[in-house]
Amino acid sequence: MTTPTPAIILAAGASTRLGSPKALVEWNGETLIELAVRQLKEAGVNEIVIVTRSELAVDLLTLVSGSQVAINTEPELGRNSSIQVGILSLMKEKGRIPQRVLIVPVDRCGWQVDTVERLLEQKQSCTPEPAGHPVLLYEIEAVLAADGDASLRSLFNPERIAAPGIRLNIDSPEDVEALP
Repeated sequence: MTTPTPAIILAAGASTRLGSPKALVEWNGETLIELAVRQLKEAGVNEIVIVTRSELAVDLLTLVSGSQVAINTEPELGRNSSIQVGILSLMKEKGRIPQRVLIVPVDRCGWQVDTVERLLEQKQSCTPEPAGHPVLLYEIEAVLAADGDASLRSLFNPERIAAPGIRLNIDSPEDVEALP
């Protein structure tokens, strides 16, 4: 039996180009944070940590009850700082370093339930093609030891696996308008 794999949803960015929080963008009747949590749960991921800024915490807790919310007090340090906050939150909860985690940027929303199921079958760090996200991460200690602004690509080279999804990146109002 495999150990359940937790997920860390990254939702701490400033959203300066978009002008409003990406996690609260609506698409097909639900916010991006609701979409991510729903799809993860449908794929069998029950332990979910949402890493966000303090000013979004209450909104996110209201939208997705049952998920843990962790605050990145210094999100300007970079995306890896949010991943570190999520891993530390999982460690506090479990009392140990997780073996592997799914890293789910809230603004990279082109993946599907089948994408996550395919990732969870893997025994090494990997990323789905063509969507590019979520990322299944095994190199937990390397991420914890790295600077907050380190990119995951600089820390390891994930296997690329074929999985359903499309490449989407929500950064601007035009990206939201272009959602399928």
